[in-house]
Amino acid sequence: MPKYPICRHVFAVLALAGFAAAQQPTQQAPSQQASDQNPAETLKVNVNVVQLFFNVKDKHGALIPNLTKGDFDVFEDGKPQTIKYFTAESNLPLTLGMMIDSSGSQRNVIEMEKEVGGAFLKQILTDKDESFVISFDITVDLLQDFTRDTHRLQAALDKAKVNVDYTSGSIPGMGGGPVPTHNAPGTLLYDAVYLSAHDMLAKEVGRKAMILLTDGQDEGSRLKLQDAIEAAQKADAIVYVLLCADRGFYGGFGYSGEGDMRKLTEQTGGRVINVGNKFDKLREAFDQIAKELRSQYNVGYVPTNLKLDGSYRKLEIKSKQSYKIQARAGYYAVKREE
Repeated sequence: MPKYPICRHVFAVLALAGFAAAQQPTQQAPSQQASDQNPAETLKVNVNVVQLFFNVKDKHGALIPNLTKGDFDVFEDGKPQTIKYFTAESNLPLTLGMMIDSSGSQRNVIEMEKEVGGAFLKQILTDKDESFVISFDITVDLLQDFTRDTHRLQAALDKAKVNVDYTSGSIPGMGGGPVPTHNAPGTLLYDAVYLSAHDMLAKEVGRKAMILLTDGQDEGSRLKLQDAIEAAQKADAIVYVLLCADRGFYGGFGYSGEGDMRKLTEQTGGRVINVGNKFDKLREAFDQIAKELRSQYNVGYVPTNLKLDGSYRKLEIKSKQSYKIQARAGYYAVKREE
């Protein structure tokens, strides 16, 4: 059952209204007395605690397990913070947004994305996890609301259709030719990320992530990249981008979305994995994401700056062993709704 009502075609309205709406806060916070061993039971207490999920890797990119609270230092705006609780491989519920690009550039890879994406959801979702499915091209559509039913999720992925008129040889919103034009109205990627974060994930508790299957090319979003990043940070949602691209669609000119996707993922604690149009690479990428989501560390701290003034606070987690930390870059000190 849906956690809150939302219609399949409501996103066109939300894209206009949601941008001006008050944002949901970043922290779903435990009490200051939460123990190192059991923070999950106190997540509903409304206090000002910042919560961080992160991965730790060695110089070869391998995940590092079995570290303790004493292995890390946490800084906010350059000032050291006192860790109040710490867990490894958190068993908190996982909420996933599976987001599939159905614009014309994906016409030769979308079937691969549906198959491998559905298999990933079957692999990673447990009885306490949930996911939803969104497709985006010239519109943003919710194909499946929150559910743990992997059959429904697969059926939703199968509904995603590329918006291409093969009979005429033209691509709606793409300038009528194979190479996207700069002012084309057609791939609302930033709007889709914003709506997924603001309208779907912001109210959820626990671990949250978005997985984008796209070539990273935005055309025509009302919102900007920074709006999408800010919404994801306020929702405390990690963003992964799997760059799936049929390079032949671009007529040899290439595409320019990868840089923006790296900004989006680095600011939210995820990463970009370039898979092109290779089935095995996409499956391997999903396997990597599954391992990362199941091997997260979770820290919480009460910030020394207690002002809830909406300002952006830079975050940094440092490993005393100089391991690489994969975590979001900051959060917004926004007052939580009761």
